[in-house]
Amino acid sequence: MVQYKLYKVQGFNLLVIISSLFLFSCGNKKDQSLKERPTVILKKNKPVSKSDTTYRDAPIINIVDTISMPFNVISIKDSASNNIRLSQKLAKIYGEKLAECIQKNKLKITGAPLAWYKTQKAPFFFEAGIPVDKKPAKLSKSVKFRQIPRGKVILAHYFGPYEESVQAYQFLKEWIKDNKKSVSAPAYEIYVTDPIGNDGNPIDPYKVQTDIVFPYH
Repeated sequence: MVQYKLYKVQGFNLLVIISSLFLFSCGNKKDQSLKERPTVILKKNKPVSKSDTTYRDAPIINIVDTISMPFNVISIKDSASNNIRLSQKLAKIYGEKLAECIQKNKLKITGAPLAWYKTQKAPFFFEAGIPVDKKPAKLSKSVKFRQIPRGKVILAHYFGPYEESVQAYQFLKEWIKDNKKSVSAPAYEIYVTDPIGNDGNPIDPYKVQTDIVFPYH
């Protein structure tokens, strides 16, 4: 999910534009999609493997109980047999198919790219989307439009190697159980930070933010 190739849209990097817009909106209370309450920070080190005594930095996971504001999203459903194919398909969906829909319908991007997954391991069945300001006038058969309602969410701000993000899912599931809540809609991931730097190289994964969101009631 973080190794996708970057594409150009009207001479600009699509994912950089998306990330910039999302970060800008987070600084404007009127445009916030998530209104945060106090955060609980969870961090610990762990072995690379059970048989390995070498330790490395554990992912940083901030758990936040908050309210998600309503938003519109255009998306495409697909599947992938492995991580490589998943990355390739996400790149094509974000950088070509949805970008084309945005251009043709003169839409404005209102948030970072996101995705829903039925499973956290291969084979992947997923839906990848981009938040936009309004419903497109014309949609191709593969592109769907939907509105995500306002509601309570528990989310994890995750910083670290993507393959270890399963820990964030575990923390969120434990929070739901411990607080006697129920998941009200499928969980989704928001790719807040572009994992590729301006030089075209991957950046430090501990500086890459992925938000994992569980709607609940």
